[in-house]
Amino acid sequence: MTICSKARVVVGISGGVDSSVAAWRLKEQGFEVIGLFMKNWEEDDDPTYCGAAEDLAIANESCETMGIPLQTVNFSHEYWERVFTIFLEEYRKGRTPNPDVLCNREIKFREFLDFATELGAELIATGHYARTRKHGSLTQLLKGTDPEKDQSYFLHQVPQAALARTLFPVGDLKKKEVRIQARTLGLPNSDRKDSTGICFIGERRFKDFLARYLPPNPGEIRTLDGRMIGEHDGLWFYTLGQRHGLDIGGPGEAWYVAKKDMSRNILRVVQGHNDPALMRRTIRGSEPHWIAGHRPDSVPIKCAAKIRYRQSDQPCRLSYSNNYSIDVQFDHAQRAMTPGQSVVLYDGEIVLGGATICAPDDASAATN
Repeated sequence: MTICSKARVVVGISGGVDSSVAAWRLKEQGFEVIGLFMKNWEEDDDPTYCGAAEDLAIANESCETMGIPLQTVNFSHEYWERVFTIFLEEYRKGRTPNPDVLCNREIKFREFLDFATELGAELIATGHYARTRKHGSLTQLLKGTDPEKDQSYFLHQVPQAALARTLFPVGDLKKKEVRIQARTLGLPNSDRKDSTGICFIGERRFKDFLARYLPPNPGEIRTLDGRMIGEHDGLWFYTLGQRHGLDIGGPGEAWYVAKKDMSRNILRVVQGHNDPALMRRTIRGSEPHWIAGHRPDSVPIKCAAKIRYRQSDQPCRLSYSNNYSIDVQFDHAQRAMTPGQSVVLYDGEIVLGGATICAPDDASAATN
C-alpha cells in the first residue's frame, strides 16, 4: 500500500507520553490525525487500580494542546471475552499467560483497526517502540531503536494485514527524546510515570487480584525428592522461578518454584536461584505465528530468541516437530522458561515470529 502523507490516520491515545508524541509526529508529517482513547476494562474502574478516568482526562488535555480531535470507544466487552477469559483459563491450567500479547492481537490490532476503518482511516498508529519496513509485498516487524524500550516482543502475533496498515512513529526514538519532544510541546504527560505491569491489575498485589476470580486450592509444597516443607494456597498463584510468597523458612539459600504438579496439586521447589532444575536449553512452542505469514523453509536455522521482555537476544537454533509447534534449542541454558509465556524469534532486528512456551512434560525438553 502506498502511504500518502495526507492520509487519515487514527492514533491510539492512552494518556501516556509515547502515544501523544506519536500523534504529534504524524501531524507534523502532514497526516490527518484523529486520536482514539480505548477503554478496555471496567470490572472495577477504581482510580487506585486502573484509572481510566484520569488517563482520559490527560489524553483530552494532550490532544487539545496539539490541536488533534479525540474520540473514545469502549472495548471492555471484547477485552473480557477475548483476552481476560483466556487469561483466567490459562492460569487454571497452571500456565502464566501474557495478556499484553493477547491484547495487541485481539484488541489493538483488530478491534481498533476495524473501528478506525469505520472512521474512514487508511492507517492506524500507536506509541509502541517498534518499527515496520516494506520488503517486497510483505511488511516486516522490526525492533525499536531504543534497546531499553523495544516492545516488538509484545507485537509478534500481530497479523501481516494489520502491520501493513500500522505506523509506529516513536519506534526510531529513544525514550529521553520522546520526553524532550513532549516538554517542548508543553504536554501534561511529559514527565508522567510510565505504566508498568498489567493494566487491569494496577498497583495491587497480583495474588489478591487473581483470588477474586480463582478460588483458593490449598496443597503441599515439596522438594523434588518428595520432602514436604510447606503449604501453598493454589498452584495458579505461583509461576516458575518465583521466590517471593512461598513462606518457607529454614537455613540455606532461598527457595524457588521449579514445577507445578497440577494432577496432584503439589508445588515443587528448589533452593538456589540457578538450581539445575530451573535451567533448560530446549523448549517447544505451540501455535507459532509468523510475521511473514509462513514459517521459514530452511531448518534448522540459527537465529536469536527472547523468552521474556527486555531479555537480551539469546542465540539459538530453530527446528520443527510438526506444523503446529516449534523446537528452540538455545546455545546456553535459560532460567525459568515459563509455560504460557512467549518465545519470540529474531533475525537481527527483524522479528520472525513467536510461539507459546509449552510445559516441560509436553515439550520433552532437555535439561542442561
